[in-house]
Amino acid sequence: MKKTWSLILTGILAAAVAAGCSTTEAGSGKGKDTLTIAWLPNESGEDMKTSRDEIGAMIEKATGKKVEHKTTTDYIIAVESIANDNADLAFLGAEGYIQAHDKNQKVLPLVVPSGKSGTLEDAVYYSWLNVKKGNEDQYKSGDGFSIDNIAGKKFSFVSNSSTSGFKVPSAGIVSHFGKQDAFKALKADDLLEGGSGKFFSEVLYGGSHQGSAVNLLTGKADVAAFCDTCVNNYVELADGEKNKPGAVYRVKQGAAEPFNTLVGQEFVSIAVTPVLNAPFVINTGTVSEEDKNKILAAFTAADTANNPKIFAPKDSKETAIYEKSSGNEKFVQVEDAWFNPVRELGK
Repeated sequence: MKKTWSLILTGILAAAVAAGCSTTEAGSGKGKDTLTIAWLPNESGEDMKTSRDEIGAMIEKATGKKVEHKTTTDYIIAVESIANDNADLAFLGAEGYIQAHDKNQKVLPLVVPSGKSGTLEDAVYYSWLNVKKGNEDQYKSGDGFSIDNIAGKKFSFVSNSSTSGFKVPSAGIVSHFGKQDAFKALKADDLLEGGSGKFFSEVLYGGSHQGSAVNLLTGKADVAAFCDTCVNNYVELADGEKNKPGAVYRVKQGAAEPFNTLVGQEFVSIAVTPVLNAPFVINTGTVSEEDKNKILAAFTAADTANNPKIFAPKDSKETAIYEKSSGNEKFVQVEDAWFNPVRELGK
């Protein structure tokens, strides 16, 4: 299982980096006085307001336009907002971007946060499958872990528009179980709902990565998918190596909602998969070419990379959407083709 899971995205970075060298022609929307940014539920909480406002202020300074923030409680709202021309920019996962682009070809990626190298080569975060501390022995296999025993369990995804909270873990599950005679016909769609005769006994959706984690910690789910970057502000490593199967995480003191009533609760990652970083996307049908270029320059400027309200320095007590653990992290321009490896998952 370890090899199956860890290799599910074999070549994803090489393919994506190569694709990142291509160019995409942007459209030329009419200039406008106000630009709207749609945010996923994970970044819509009060604890992320400082980062949202700082990014908004950066865009206002660059364009001279007012910025409004559209926070959401559901992935599909953010996706539909930019696809339907009700938002000009959006922070989406790779799968959310692909869905929005399929609906509206003028929705294109602008930037992604780099990896520790400051490039696209390691621009990844991690999708986890997790169980409550104390239950991890059910998923042990030799000196490692296996997902064999997740069949028949209560499972929590984030949203079927989530990359690391659905697309990647579902592809991994189908790939693993598809090698077994009993599940040869298993498809990702078979994981969307649970019940009698289904792969899972029950399927829940957290609506956000935080919500999926809460489903696990409150006992509503036996196994839950969520990502590292979306819960980093609420949990700390209690044992093991971060982003490795077997790592134990604990909800830390002072954690904000929805974890404030779960301080001290622990969970264990039983599977870990790298995922392409999430993009800021732009609607080139509603944003002028001139403004698009100004926004791109602002995102990729050194001042933005060094802004602690956007990229929180290592060991900072401040909350920000991004971490600057190596000192090299920054926004990097990216093209549509960079996300092709995610498009290919499950095909």
